[in-house]
Amino acid sequence: MAHDLPYAPFVVLAFLGAGFLVAASALGVLAAALFRRARLVPWIGGFGLLVIGVYAALLLAASATSREIVLGPGEKKYFCEIDCHLAYSVAGTETTPLLGPPLDPVRARGRFTVVRLRTWFDETTISPRRGMSPLAPNPRRVFVKDAAGRRYDRSPEGERALAASGRASTSLDTPLRPGESYETLLVFDLPADVRGARLFVGSEGPELNLLIGHDQSLLHRRIWFQL
Repeated sequence: MAHDLPYAPFVVLAFLGAGFLVAASALGVLAAALFRRARLVPWIGGFGLLVIGVYAALLLAASATSREIVLGPGEKKYFCEIDCHLAYSVAGTETTPLLGPPLDPVRARGRFTVVRLRTWFDETTISPRRGMSPLAPNPRRVFVKDAAGRRYDRSPEGERALAASGRASTSLDTPLRPGESYETLLVFDLPADVRGARLFVGSEGPELNLLIGHDQSLLHRRIWFQL
């Protein structure tokens, strides 16, 4: 098991708190300039720069001490949704040169790799006050990288062909209630001789680069799924 953001509530509070202090410092500098209190500008501005410096040091220290994690079949990566957690795992993979109906198949440029990605709303991570209301997962980014560092995005042609063949797949943004799970079929067109292919499942948003300890933060090593 791995987590995209350990100690999530504290990390989010640190991010918001640092942002508030920097914004307050900027407003303080502006107010001091408007009211002709020039001697206060260096002190207020210096405090803001100190907050930025300390936060940046903590961010880079967490990234420097991080390690890459590769999860095997069935192992879970947890995503924090503040008041609950979603877990993702690879339930299985298959490779094939063709996808689609027997009479109208689509041929891969290399080989299609179909990944069964399981999404599970871990009911043990909610508070009693939350109840059983459904949760819509945050937007996810998904791609594959090989041992040479080449990146492969999902294959729209492959996924359309898979759907045309009647294979059931649930979208990654489908809401689910505590304890529920579903599987999403992800299709990648990978070279036939690909080596060391690994799947990344992450979140969307530029703010993730600035969250201390997040596996998508600046220079932080990532959590992968082995294929």
